[in-house]
Amino acid sequence: MAGFGRWAGALERRLWADDRTRGIAFAGAALLPVLAGGVALERVTGRRTLARVLVTAAATWAVLGARTLAAEGRAMARHLEDADLPAARGRLPHLCGRTPDGLDEPELARATVESLAENASDAVVASLFWGAVAGVPGLLGHRAVNTLDAMVGHRSARHARFGTASARLDDLAGLAPARLTGVLACTLAPVVGGSPRRAARTMLRDHARHPSPNGGWCEAAWAGALGVRLGGRNVYGSRVEVRGTLGEGDRPDASGVRDAARLVTAVTVAATGLAVAATLARARAASGGAR
Repeated sequence: MAGFGRWAGALERRLWADDRTRGIAFAGAALLPVLAGGVALERVTGRRTLARVLVTAAATWAVLGARTLAAEGRAMARHLEDADLPAARGRLPHLCGRTPDGLDEPELARATVESLAENASDAVVASLFWGAVAGVPGLLGHRAVNTLDAMVGHRSARHARFGTASARLDDLAGLAPARLTGVLACTLAPVVGGSPRRAARTMLRDHARHPSPNGGWCEAAWAGALGVRLGGRNVYGSRVEVRGTLGEGDRPDASGVRDAARLVTAVTVAATGLAVAATLARARAASGGAR
C-alpha cells in the first residue's frame, strides 16, 4: 500500500483546504481507484473459486501488518529487558504517534501494549473482516481507509477539519472488527496465562473509558487478558490526552509486552481461519448461484 500512500499524499497537496467538504472530496477521490481496482480483480477471476481465493490471499498478504506488528512488540520487549531505554524510546514511533521523550519502562511498555492491541484490529482483523465480507475490494478498501486516517485523521491544526471524513470513515469501518478483536482476545486469553472470564469482564466494564469508539474494546480486552492496568496520560507533540483506566493491577513490563505480542499472533491466526472459511463459503455461494 506504499503506492497508495504516495497517491493520497499527492492528492492531499492538490485538494487541501481547512474545510470538511474538501476533506470528503479528498477521501472519495483517494478511495475510488482502489475500490475500482479491487472490483476489477474480482471480475477477472469470475466464477473460478480457486482463482478468486488465490487473488484474495495475495491481497491479504499485501495489506496485513500482523508479522510486523508482533515483531515490533518483541523488539520493544528486548530493549526493555536490556534496560536500554534510549533504544526503546527510539522504537516506540514504529508503533504509535505518542511522544516517547522521558517515558520510563512501565510507560513504554504500556504504550506498546496499547498500540499492539489497537493495531491488532486496525491492521489485521479489520482487513480480514472486510475481505471476508466484500472480497478483494473490501480488503484493499479498508487498508486504504486506515491509511487515510493515519495520514489526515489525527487532530492536528492542518487536519482538524480536512481529516474529519477520513477519521469518521475509519471509525465506521472498524466498529464490528474492533468488537470481534476484543472477543477473540478474551477467548484466547489462556494463550498468555489469562482468564477469558476476567478478560471479558474487563472489556465490557472498561471499554467506554477510552476516547475511541473502537480502541477501548481492544485495549480493555488485552488489559484483562494480561492482568495489567492500561490508560493514563499520553503526550502527542504539543497535545496531551488523559485516558481512563483500563484493567487492574500493575503497569505492564517487558514480559507483558511479549505476552501482548503473543496474543496478537494468536488473534491473527484465529481471525485468519474465520476469514478463510467465510471467503470459501462466499466464493462457493457465488459460484453455485451463477449456475
